[in-house]
Amino acid sequence: MNRIPHHRIVYEKLRKHIVEGVYAEGDMLPSENELCILYGVTRPTVRKSLDALMNEGYIKKHQGKGSIVRGLPKAVGILSLTGTTSAIGEENLKTKIIVKPELRKWEKAFDFPITDIEKDSGCIYMERLRLVNNKPVFYDINMIPNINLPRFTSRNFENKSLFDILRKYYQIQVTGGEQQIMASIADDRLRKHFRISKNHPVLQLNRKIETNRMNFFFYSQVFCNTDEYVLEGTF
Repeated sequence: MNRIPHHRIVYEKLRKHIVEGVYAEGDMLPSENELCILYGVTRPTVRKSLDALMNEGYIKKHQGKGSIVRGLPKAVGILSLTGTTSAIGEENLKTKIIVKPELRKWEKAFDFPITDIEKDSGCIYMERLRLVNNKPVFYDINMIPNINLPRFTSRNFENKSLFDILRKYYQIQVTGGEQQIMASIADDRLRKHFRISKNHPVLQLNRKIETNRMNFFFYSQVFCNTDEYVLEGTF
């Protein structure tokens, strides 16, 4: 198994402390020198970790002062690189697995074409229902290339973040993507899970998500019941 780089270990620890409120908005992180001592790593390693946190919006750097916590990402975050779990908070977001991760053949990913390598490798397919404050708001279908993802289908995704699992266990970080946004009418499956009436409109997003792993993309189709929530964020 590939060893996790030291800068990723430091990044994960600091990110966890920010998410869990150990460091609140406006707090100063320990200095680079202190972090080197705490984690037994070099200054370039610490700087790489801090740069990742800054690029994701968790901290801001002030020359002569250090790293200041900006807080958690705002808004619902379905359009955000940080993901829905980070934006809403684990205490407010629940995830139910409707179709457990399983290996399937595929010819395309929703409306996105896929490469021959992706076709030959197959995809890991899963469906999830996501509830915000116990109200069903998101239903998503995910298709992930079965390329160098050992034991992925055996992992527990109940009340877990897909982005976090890819980042923590496979060092796959979301970097951007493209998406198609449209209105659609809820089918029987969505009406059942969203508890809505016939002909109820929902927002549909087809997404091709780019990552830091070269030529590795994953794909999702997200249906949103926006009766009580406005979607915001950048992508």
